[in-house]
Order: sequence, then C-alpha cells, then structure tokens
Amino acid sequence: MNLRFSKYLALTLIFLGVTAEAGAQSEGGAISDVITKGHVDGELRLYNFNRIYDGKDNRPDQHALSSALLLNGTTGAFHGFSIGASLAGVSDLGSKDDNPTKVDTTLMGDRSSYAAVTQAYLQYKRDWLTLKGGYQYLNTPWMSGSDIRVVPASYNAVTATFTPVKDWNITLLREFSWRSRTSSSYERDNLYYPAGYEDNHMFGGNGTLPSNARHDNGTYAAGTTYAIGGLKTQAWFYDFQNFAHLGYIDGSYTFKTGTGFDPVIGAQYAHETSGANNYLTDSTARVNTVVGGDKVKANAWGLDAGLLIPNGRFDVYYNKLEGSRNAVGGGALVSPFTVGYASDPLYTTSMIRGLVEMGPGHAWKAKFTYNMFDNKLQFTTAYAKYVTDYFGDSHDVHADLTYNFRGALNGLSIRDRWERSSGGKNGLNPGNQAFTYNRVQVTYKF
Repeated sequence: MNLRFSKYLALTLIFLGVTAEAGAQSEGGAISDVITKGHVDGELRLYNFNRIYDGKDNRPDQHALSSALLLNGTTGAFHGFSIGASLAGVSDLGSKDDNPTKVDTTLMGDRSSYAAVTQAYLQYKRDWLTLKGGYQYLNTPWMSGSDIRVVPASYNAVTATFTPVKDWNITLLREFSWRSRTSSSYERDNLYYPAGYEDNHMFGGNGTLPSNARHDNGTYAAGTTYAIGGLKTQAWFYDFQNFAHLGYIDGSYTFKTGTGFDPVIGAQYAHETSGANNYLTDSTARVNTVVGGDKVKANAWGLDAGLLIPNGRFDVYYNKLEGSRNAVGGGALVSPFTVGYASDPLYTTSMIRGLVEMGPGHAWKAKFTYNMFDNKLQFTTAYAKYVTDYFGDSHDVHADLTYNFRGALNGLSIRDRWERSSGGKNGLNPGNQAFTYNRVQVTYKF
C-alpha cells in the first residue's frame, strides 16, 4: 500500500470515527450496523495450466499449478459510508519446476508464493449515487479484473457511478496505478511494460516498452450503460494518458418471440487516436513486436448474429480491424490493460488471443453454449478464424466444460478449458506450429 493512499485512508477512518461517535448519540444503535451488517465471503481456487507446443523450437512445454485463497469483507453502512477490503494469498504448493523455461508464469508469476491486498476502499452509497476510492476491482470493457487466473487484476482508482433513472448508469473514473493479476503491489505501469519493470512481477502482457520507459500516468474514463427489455447498450471513452484515446460503443437487441427461440443482433465499434507525448511512438517500442509508427490510429467494428434456444445459445461473430499506415502496430488497437490477457470485448477474441494481440485484419467466430442437468453442467465450443496483415492466417478451436455442484457441495465448481491455435507466421505460435492450452480450474465459493 503506497504512502499517499495509506494517509488518505487513515484520515478518512479518523473522520468516520469522529462522525460515528457524534452520530451514535442521536441515532441510537446505528453505529452498531457497521459491524452487525458487515459481510465476509471468499473463494478457494486450485488451477492447473498446461501449454503444449507442437513446435518445440528449443522451448519445452510449460506447466503451472497454483492455489489461492481470496477473502472479501465489507462493513455495514453508516450514513451511507462503508469500507471494503479483499486479500489474496497464492501458493504453488511446491510444484514449480526448477527449470524456469518449463513454468507457465502467466498463472501466478515466477515466485512460489505471494500475498496481495486486492481491494481496500472507502465507499459512499445512496440510491442514485455510488462513490468509491482506493484499491478496487473495475468492470468496464477495456479495464476489468481479467479474472481468468488465480487472482484478478485491481486498480488504485476513484470511481463515481450515477443512476439518473432506472436501468441507466453513468460512470466516471480516474485510475492512478494498478496491480496485475500476477503482481503483489500496485505500480504505475501497464501491459506494454516489460516483466520485471521496476521489479514488478507482471507476466502475460505485451512487454514492448524498454525497461527504462517512463511511468504510466494513469487513465481517465467515462461511460454509460442502458438496458431495458431486449435492448442493451453502452458507450465509453478512455484517456490512457501518453498511450491512446479510445472511444467504444456496443449494443445488442434480443427479439422476444415467446417460442423459446429468440434472435439476437449486436454491433460494436472502437476508434482510437494518439495520446499526447505518446510512449508507444518511441523508436524502441513495437506494438505486437511487428512495426513501429509515429501515431496511434485504429478503427475496429464487429457484428453479432445469434439465436437463444432452450437452455442454450448460438452466435456467429465478425470483427474487422483496419490497417493504418505509419501507425503503431500498423493500426493496432492499443489496449494497456487487456493486451496479452485476451480479455478485451471484441466479439472474436479467443481464450489465447484475438485481434488486439495480432493487429490489423479480420476474424469470424462461431460459438455454441448449452446448459444441462438444471444448469449444473455447461458446455461451450467455438471456432475462430483470423486473417491478419502481419501474423498471417490462423484458427482456434475451443472447448469449455463446467460442472457446478449442488447440495452439500454447493459453491464448488470444476472447469476444464481447452483451446488449440494453428497456423500463422512470424512466431504467432512457437516454431510457427500448433499450440494447445489446457486450463483446469477448481473453485469453491463460500
């Protein structure tokens, strides 16, 4: 926890204590709600990841096993104020290979264990307003928890969410630093910085900036969401300072037919330009490790045609990312908090990667999801085809099976995610041969 945030939180707690003492005299037992209406929950996670390469190319297969305990706590509200905190403890249970080249460091990094404060925030909430300051999880299209490892990413930020009318939300945020999903501390960097930047244990990103790159100056963002009936829409603007200005919109509509078979249509669009004094135009930086440029310029759009069926859904998606001459990455989308994580909102992004990682081109994806045994078993399969300017043609085949227990084992789930990427060039997959990723995830929520 950095000094500035610690002082801020301490002063806030002192203020609340004084206010609570005075308020307790006039509101009877209201102060006791802080404790009696508090809430604690958590998760136990055990993840086993395996990267299997057809083309060894002097690179052995990689493996990682990690356990994690995630604890979340919130106090009850006092005059609208509450405090929340989340802690994480991570261990490889002595399973890490002595040879570092055989370790999948994207799961928990390169250490055998670590602990982290993933949330520590002060919140003020009323019916139409929520203010939150401190370490917190974010849930926006291009800044989120990317929660597909043992610990989600979190951010040192101030957020404000307004609800002018039912089903309409407006969010403003200012992010100062973040903790990647393999880091134990909050740092002024992002996924374009190299692993080990100022001793940050950050793995799985793009890492194209040099080790002496200047600090990330944070992010401003504003967004709105609206949902009513079959309509869902959102619009966001991100100022990734010194990296890019990103505007993003998407929407979908579900036609309710009353037959159990409901068509869905959706569309998305992203437009990006340079931020001032852009770090990625440095001559040593290469977004997607391919081409440099003197500006950020990207345009991407996508379409979705889907069908809801009893207990399932089928979709066909399309995305186009237009190339741009003299732009970084040849017109790549700059995404400081999803690149390499494959957690962006583009329709065709696969488990392993998508157009954000590969750059300009187009892609289509077919996806089918089906629930069985009263939603205890969920099966998903998908096929994605990519045609890109710099990494050639490739395709991904995906399968995902999850079982959620009930009764005495309620809260326990087992998930097996499998994906195989084939094709491509310029080292898209090691040795330019197929790459298989298998992730087994056991989770118990309590």
